[in-house]
Amino acid sequence: MALEMKVPSPGESITEVEIAEWLVADGDWVEKDQAIAEVDSDKATLELPAEASGIITLKAEEGDAVAVGAVVCLIDTEAEKPVGSDESSVNSPQPSEAEVPKKDEVKKTDTYATGTASPAAKKILAEKNIDPKTIKGSGKDGRVTKDDAVKAIPSMGTPGVGTRGTSRKKLSMLRRKVAERLVMVKNETAMLTTFNEVDMSPIFELRKQYKEEFKAKHGVGLGFMSFFTLAIVRALELFPDVNSMIDGDFQIKHDFKDISIAVSGPKGLMVPVIRNAENLSFRGVESEVKRLAILARDGQITVDEMTGGTFTITNGGVFGSMLSTPIINPPQSGILGMHNIVERPVAINGKVEIRPIMFVALSYDHRIIDGRESVGFLVAVKEALENPQEILMDNDVKKALEL
Repeated sequence: MALEMKVPSPGESITEVEIAEWLVADGDWVEKDQAIAEVDSDKATLELPAEASGIITLKAEEGDAVAVGAVVCLIDTEAEKPVGSDESSVNSPQPSEAEVPKKDEVKKTDTYATGTASPAAKKILAEKNIDPKTIKGSGKDGRVTKDDAVKAIPSMGTPGVGTRGTSRKKLSMLRRKVAERLVMVKNETAMLTTFNEVDMSPIFELRKQYKEEFKAKHGVGLGFMSFFTLAIVRALELFPDVNSMIDGDFQIKHDFKDISIAVSGPKGLMVPVIRNAENLSFRGVESEVKRLAILARDGQITVDEMTGGTFTITNGGVFGSMLSTPIINPPQSGILGMHNIVERPVAINGKVEIRPIMFVALSYDHRIIDGRESVGFLVAVKEALENPQEILMDNDVKKALEL
């Protein structure tokens, strides 16, 4: 019997998706729950698992836009499993038995491990003119994955005649939607950015003193994100216009703080949301940040978990950024940009001292947020971060950290 696999709905209001990549080939044997394709919506990239075991017949090409509910493949559930096939053989052609070295031989020579690449990886490496055998794979049994191929850098040669090819690749639906939204923000909002600097010394001292005890007690690290999130929650209470949005001729203010956290995932930037951050402690924020970051990293984040934030934090500092003007995440009206921490000379009580300084930037929609609110908001964030023990912990560090 041929099982028809249809495109499931990845979220409310999404009517179509795009086949980003088939992870199997037409005629392959697939196991139930095995990832057979990656599909893009305008909000996220999701894996499509096989609904049954059998021989697969593809009904859509990579790059095709297909409606939710449309049939994208058939699985012959009555077909017999090919002799010797297993999950590791599904996605790539296998060498003959004589070519496959013993397990200990793979460790010694790595020839088989570095020479086997997925179809997607082979295509990317071919475009870069890189021999798959020169790449050490990170996949199962050393298999070269698509991510390995993307990260591979051609060896440097000498100036002269060489390949000068170009490639043309259609942007994913997610990337096209992001591009559309970024242009829309620039064209339809009165975006302005204000800057300040934060002396991170107090937070450094608290983390140095309590991070080991915090991690042992709660199983998560005491990072910077909990300090920033709680400082922003407080500032949003003081300046509610920053926690609002425009809807036509109306301003909508929120009495809750859903903080969007920009994180880097395998498919690019994703922005999961910490719901009701005003109700969370340091432990609560760090646990939620870790949970969402893992889901984003593993490509398991859902559309619902990336929808509905009221304010965004983005941290370009993890990539080495000193200063930037972050772009608002619509329909929100404000976004805070964190940057790298650098030891800088600063004047303290008439003397020059070296302090760990972070530049911070607040981009905001000037249509509903005036200069007083924007500057006041950023100053409130700065005050809380430079005096966390008093402002964020009510002078009781142990209680605030639940130690």
